[in-house]
Amino acid sequence: MNNTFHIAGREYSENARTKGFWINLIMFPLILFASIKVPQLLEEKAKPTRHFVLVDQSGEFESVVDQALEREYQRSVVKKLLEYIQVNHLGNDEQESRSTAEMLEQIPAGFMEMDFAAGLSGDMADSMIAMVDKENPLLLDMLAKPGALDAFLDVLYQQLGADPPLFEAPRRMLERSSMPQDAWGDLDPTTASTAEIVAVIKPYLLDEKNFLDFKDPLFALVIVPQDALQQLKGPGKKNDGDPLTAHERGVQFWSTNLTDNDLAKLVERAINDDIQQREFGARNLDSAAIKAAQNTKMQFASFDPKKAAGEEVVSLADTIRKFAPIGFVYLMWVAIFTVVNMLLNNMVEEKSNRIIEVLLSSATPWEIMSGKLIGIAGVGLTMMTVWIFSLLGVLKFMAGPSVEWAGVLFEVIQSSGLLPLFAFYFFCGYMIYSGLFLAIGSLCTTVKEAQNFMGTATVILMVPLFTMVFVTMDPHGSLATFLTWVPLYTPFVMMNRAAADPPTSVMIGSGILMGVTAIFSLWLSSRIFRIGVLRIGQPPKILELLKSLLSQR
Repeated sequence: MNNTFHIAGREYSENARTKGFWINLIMFPLILFASIKVPQLLEEKAKPTRHFVLVDQSGEFESVVDQALEREYQRSVVKKLLEYIQVNHLGNDEQESRSTAEMLEQIPAGFMEMDFAAGLSGDMADSMIAMVDKENPLLLDMLAKPGALDAFLDVLYQQLGADPPLFEAPRRMLERSSMPQDAWGDLDPTTASTAEIVAVIKPYLLDEKNFLDFKDPLFALVIVPQDALQQLKGPGKKNDGDPLTAHERGVQFWSTNLTDNDLAKLVERAINDDIQQREFGARNLDSAAIKAAQNTKMQFASFDPKKAAGEEVVSLADTIRKFAPIGFVYLMWVAIFTVVNMLLNNMVEEKSNRIIEVLLSSATPWEIMSGKLIGIAGVGLTMMTVWIFSLLGVLKFMAGPSVEWAGVLFEVIQSSGLLPLFAFYFFCGYMIYSGLFLAIGSLCTTVKEAQNFMGTATVILMVPLFTMVFVTMDPHGSLATFLTWVPLYTPFVMMNRAAADPPTSVMIGSGILMGVTAIFSLWLSSRIFRIGVLRIGQPPKILELLKSLLSQR
């Protein structure tokens, strides 16, 4: 038994002392932090402002699009304000507990007609603070007025106390620009055909010509034809023409960027909302009453019957708890694949360098095999411990108003009991797959031979990744139930089903089957290990291997 622990210690130290191992440990928290922070920075700093040209030949929708653009920008301003207020602890418990609807009732009459150049009174400032809601159109239009944001910030700084940090407004991500007059030449864009307009602006869209000295090419062209209001579709609207060329009628959106559709959706939504308002007026309908009726909805809440009485309402934490196991499944897959691949490479290297022959002179095949299993298990345990603590640390550090889910996920991981289950299923999965990969390593003499076996083993090991989303969506379905009783996949599938509270009988039964499979895997691997550890040259054929296994006592 001493030989086993000596070999285990040697395996652990040799792998733990490598630069790659420490780089792996350090990179995980850095990558985790970057995966949360970098998208925010890219959205705020790296994403360019999208400049576009609007040619409204109808003269009906230019102001509509401009208002929609301004409201979209003011939404980003309000979002920043909300984060700023939460970070700097504005307000008292009574104010924070009141609903937005109650706060909006206190908005003074004539608020939109105010001149903000002279500043705000205390009551006006309180009303503005109460209005901080990015879906409140009254606030969005008010903030667009000259001096409104500065006046609001002046009062806001006073309520925050001494030396508050300055609020930094976000930059505009969408901006309408005008074409240089010389670009049109003799062409009048208000009467020109669509083909003529596109011919003029297309070089700017393709970055063949520089648009207004901007670093980036023109993002998009929006064309509203003269007869746009005669090309509406809907009940009672007769659309003449070939249905195959319907895309040539109505508003046209030209852009080479097919992935960023924020501008296209904004323009389409703004124009359609305005057209609906026109339809209300044409039909002598009260648009305000219709909007009020449309905004009148039944209150709806989701409840979980498994929760304690009085706590059945489904919260954000409950939703995150249902999907958190997906992250653990992926983490488990990466960890198991990393350590068993390490075990395989070590075995092949020692065999090709004849180190294994030296070890066999002082230890039995079983001692060598068990020592390697324990040593690499220690490496995997060290790696997983660092990863888990890094995960918790990054989530704790990133938790805040800008990344609300990070704090909720941190609480879920702490209180859900997923960590003990993760440790258990990781251990069982490691025992099953380590036996398989160690047996493969004992039969191979070169890395090339091992890679041929690794291809098949990797495909088998990737099945849980292909199915983990389906298992999460239907944790008690036929697919999840079937994979639960396949021992190779049990650790991943049961980890994935953990948040859905699978039946106790299933957990116990699949756990017993998984344990028996792990023991059988190690037993079979030990017999294969004895056959292949000293074999040089071609690996044994399947029939030869079976005969050797049956002949062993």
